[in-house]
Amino acid sequence: MSEASVPTGDELLKILSALGNPHRLRVVAALAEGRNYVSALAREIGMGRPLLHMHLQRLEAAGLVTGSLELSESGKAMKYYELVDFSYTLTPGLVAALAPTLPRDEKPKGPGTEPPPTAARDTSAPAGPEADEADGRQHQTTVKESSG
Repeated sequence: MSEASVPTGDELLKILSALGNPHRLRVVAALAEGRNYVSALAREIGMGRPLLHMHLQRLEAAGLVTGSLELSESGKAMKYYELVDFSYTLTPGLVAALAPTLPRDEKPKGPGTEPPPTAARDTSAPAGPEADEADGRQHQTTVKESSG
């Protein structure tokens, strides 16, 4: 994505999600100094290579970094990553414009999004008018006379 392009709603979510992690922000900061290969980047950041690969994949999926496989002079394959030049101005207007492009989930996902359980009925207490009288409530019935 170039500096002048406006992301879609899905792209914006990927970008914000990718940048919403302190480890990935450290990766972006390290790559701001220039391209680097995975092993050297892992040492610089102080992170294991498998975890770094996972973070780099998220950044790459969001379009913030690119990776390329190159051969060293000794013939060893080395994966280099570099930042994609990006700049986004996040405004309420942009969010409002992109919101309609987001897919609508039929059912909410994640913890805390399930409806609250319904109250269980106490089956040991009597039901009907007897129950109303037992707890102090009065049951009223209105009868209409029919003319005929």
